[in-house]
Amino acid sequence: MSKVLVPLANGFEEIEAVSIIDVLRRAEIKVLVASLGENMLIKGVNGITVQTDYDIRNINSDMIDMMVLPGGWGGTHALADDENVQRLLREMDAKGKNIGAICAAPFALNKAGVLKEKYTCYPSVEEQIRQEGYMGDTAMVVEDENVMTSRGPGTAICFGLAIARKLKGEDTYKALKEGLLATYCK
Repeated sequence: MSKVLVPLANGFEEIEAVSIIDVLRRAEIKVLVASLGENMLIKGVNGITVQTDYDIRNINSDMIDMMVLPGGWGGTHALADDENVQRLLREMDAKGKNIGAICAAPFALNKAGVLKEKYTCYPSVEEQIRQEGYMGDTAMVVEDENVMTSRGPGTAICFGLAIARKLKGEDTYKALKEGLLATYCK
């Protein structure tokens, strides 16, 4: 069974995190929801608290197949500043393992040096990353090598579906897309 790590930090974007976790679990992918430390209750940008299951300090890159970062500026900055998140991102990339980020979170990928040439993010965040390679709204999900990025809350289900397609294949993707009534996802 594929395993995906979703690290949460205070200020994460709830729609993105919960949508990704939900879609991946529907695809029968094991999702490890981790905090950045001992506090397992993480408060999102809109005041919704989520209980995590793991402390990221106990996760290594051999335990997971993919790492996906939700956005939200507060959470993104914490992920970008966390030595364990940054180390895991670099290890995952060095091993050619899949990495994903949505909304503001490509900022954390860029800080780790793993963001590839083509990417998308929440509008205006590219100003904090780089203009070159920014795909804007040309696609809800942009893939470049082993890195997938997406735009924000409104694209979170499509992003989750794209991850499910990558890890579980086209049949799982189509079944989930139909069941979620996500006909707008490409």
